[in-house]
Amino acid sequence: MGNFVANEGLSIFVILVWLGINAYLFVQFYMNFLVKRWLYTRVLLGQALPWARAPAACLNFNCMLILLPVCRNLLSFLRGTIQCCSRTAARQLDRNLTFHKLVAYMIAFHTAVHIVAHLFNFEFFMDAQLNRNTSLLTFVLSEIGTGDNASFLNPIRTNETVSCCLFMLMTPVSGLTGVAITLALILIISSSMEVIRRSYFEVFWYTHHLFVIFFIGLVFHGYGRIVRGQTFASLDTNDPDVCADKFEEWGGNGSNCAVPVFAGNPPGTWKWVVAPMFLYVCERIIRIYRSHQKVVITKVVMHPSKTLELQMKKKGFRMEVGQYVFIQCPSVSRLEWHPFTLTSAPEEDYFSAHIRIVGDWTQELYEACGGDKTEPQEAWNLPKVAIDGPFGTASEDVFRYEVVMLVGAGIGVTPFASILKSVWYKRIQNNQDIYFYWLCPETEAFEWFADLLQSLEGQMAEKSMTDFLSYNIYLTRWKETEAAHFRVHHEAENDPITGLKQKTLYGKPNWDNEFTNIAAKHPRSKVGVFLCGPPGLGKSLEKQCLSHSAADVKFIFNKENF
Repeated sequence: MGNFVANEGLSIFVILVWLGINAYLFVQFYMNFLVKRWLYTRVLLGQALPWARAPAACLNFNCMLILLPVCRNLLSFLRGTIQCCSRTAARQLDRNLTFHKLVAYMIAFHTAVHIVAHLFNFEFFMDAQLNRNTSLLTFVLSEIGTGDNASFLNPIRTNETVSCCLFMLMTPVSGLTGVAITLALILIISSSMEVIRRSYFEVFWYTHHLFVIFFIGLVFHGYGRIVRGQTFASLDTNDPDVCADKFEEWGGNGSNCAVPVFAGNPPGTWKWVVAPMFLYVCERIIRIYRSHQKVVITKVVMHPSKTLELQMKKKGFRMEVGQYVFIQCPSVSRLEWHPFTLTSAPEEDYFSAHIRIVGDWTQELYEACGGDKTEPQEAWNLPKVAIDGPFGTASEDVFRYEVVMLVGAGIGVTPFASILKSVWYKRIQNNQDIYFYWLCPETEAFEWFADLLQSLEGQMAEKSMTDFLSYNIYLTRWKETEAAHFRVHHEAENDPITGLKQKTLYGKPNWDNEFTNIAAKHPRSKVGVFLCGPPGLGKSLEKQCLSHSAADVKFIFNKENF
């Protein structure tokens, strides 16, 4: 239980606070529209009125939060500031994208409730205008403001059905901005699905920038003041509790009930979003400034299976292990920025990224760097690139533990290239035990990483430090023809798959045994478990961390965004 609190306690607390604020705002604003001032509005709209306004308040709150998790420079600054005080609090910042998605889902939910409630409102407004019976309060309320059209309650000012619908949908402010906001949100969320994001990254990238239209529409949406309530001055001359049943006498001689006057609330969404919008604008200015700093490609390496390694230098560039950068290549696209994990170590005099060619953008970058040519490319023929970053990840904490388990699955092995290099450079200063696990369905696509392990293996043998790093490679999928080849060459000195001294294992690790053995070898220790891999593996490892933690050993789970 204690280890669960250490791993997840703060995250759960943050989520509960966030949900609690959403619940409070919903209930509070729901109750706000049940007061006397809105009684005549509820006569027209019923409970659809508070059901429309309550989610609007929650939308304002969540739209205030949605930009903050993607302010990468702000998060990096906060992480560097608080990690010296609280490693647990700093780890929460590594879950920024998870929180960003949760807030997005909450926005989608409240948007749906808000739209459905307003559809009922429009129906009630139209029914009140079309049912022209002077003995009905709804019709009398709908007729208020017909002459000067200043203090109306019903925004539909005509009794023609087609005109009613067109008016409500195409109202210059509320209608148009509402449609724009809804369409932008649908496109943003639908293009964020994992299958689209991974297969058609450009679609995800471009549609996500519709958030600009979303926020502009959001700020101006309330300026139409479609939903109106009785003014406070009018409450003195027309008390709804007294005058609602005397609507036929309103404004007559000797009547104590004047014709009520209505007005909409002043727009307030801008008060919620102006601060995060300002922070995000500052974020983009910083990114633009950093992206214009000169970057020199010092070396291009073409690895097998069309993996491109770029070694670069940039004045003042400083990195930590496991960090990532965004790369732009203007000759390929001036708008697209793509994230790549740094595979170099901070101790090296350059920084590098390994880019697997899997899409249009990477293919064009590959060709621009001469990947499709047999002759070497001159330095001045290499394309210009811009770099934004580096940005922090959970892997920065790897040297804060005495014992470390590194688990990479498939492409998720990339962040650990930097870590393993840096671990080797720090081998003298740090008395640290490293257990590395690489689970891969195929090794061909990541042969460059096997080359790195071969280099480390050779250096460990040369320095007589073969126990310095414990690494295990698991091949999780293979063909029968490959299996026959592996059996024939199994007795060879080097592994037939990776070329390493360490033999490749087949299948998946028995994590229960692995955690039990590490706990037995390192009593009275905190073990940092770092994963870059799919969610299913993350849940399995997190469960193992909880079940194997005891009074004398703690497993602390850290997950990279994957």
